[in-house]
Amino acid sequence: MVKADPFNNNIKQYEQWFDNNEFVYKSELSAIDKLLPKQGRGIEIGIGTGLFAQPLGIIEGCDPSEKMRNLAIDKGLKAINGVAENLPYTTESVDFVLMVTTICFVNDVNKAFEEIKRVLKPNGTVIIAFVDKNSPVGKSYLKHKEKSVFYKDAVFYSTKKVFEILNNHKFEVKKTMQTVFGNMKDINKIQMAEDGHGKGSFIVIKAIKQ
Repeated sequence: MVKADPFNNNIKQYEQWFDNNEFVYKSELSAIDKLLPKQGRGIEIGIGTGLFAQPLGIIEGCDPSEKMRNLAIDKGLKAINGVAENLPYTTESVDFVLMVTTICFVNDVNKAFEEIKRVLKPNGTVIIAFVDKNSPVGKSYLKHKEKSVFYKDAVFYSTKKVFEILNNHKFEVKKTMQTVFGNMKDINKIQMAEDGHGKGSFIVIKAIKQ
C-alpha cells in the first residue's frame, strides 16, 4: 500500500507546518545543504511539493502523491510518479539521491535501498535525512503517532538502525550531522548543524555507494 493518501488529502496542513515552524525547517535545510553534493544530477525521492528540492537546487524527483507532484511541477520542478521501491530512473543514471523523512514512509526499506543503489552511478552519494526515533522530537512523534494525519502509518528509525541498513546495502557512511536541538516551539533562529548524532532530533547522513 502506497502511503500517499494522507498527503493528497492534507496538502494545506502539510505546507502550513513548515510555515508554522519556519526556523526548524530552515535549520533542516541548512544541515542537508552542508552534505549535499554541489554538482552532478541529483534526484529527491519523495519530492512532495518541492519544499526541500527547490531551495536545495534539485530540479527533479519522484513522489506517489499526484496532488503534491502537481504543486512541485507548478514550481518548475520535474516531479514524476514513483515510489522508492520501484524508482522510475535508469540504472546508474544519477550522481546523488536525497531522501528527507521519506524513509519512514516506504513499505520495504531494503527494496528501497536496493533501488537507490541501482540508480546511482559508481561512487554515487545518498543523503538520508530523518527524525531519529530516540530523539526528543522522535519520541514525541511516536507518543502521538495514532493521532497524526501524516505519521499514523509511519515507521521511525534510530540513527544506529539507518547505519545498519546502509552497511547491509554496501554504502559507506562518510559524515553524519544533526540539528533541531531542544523543543521545536522554542526554536526562533536557524540552528547551526553539528557533527555526529545523539543530541539533535533531525539527522542527516551522507553515504557513498561501494
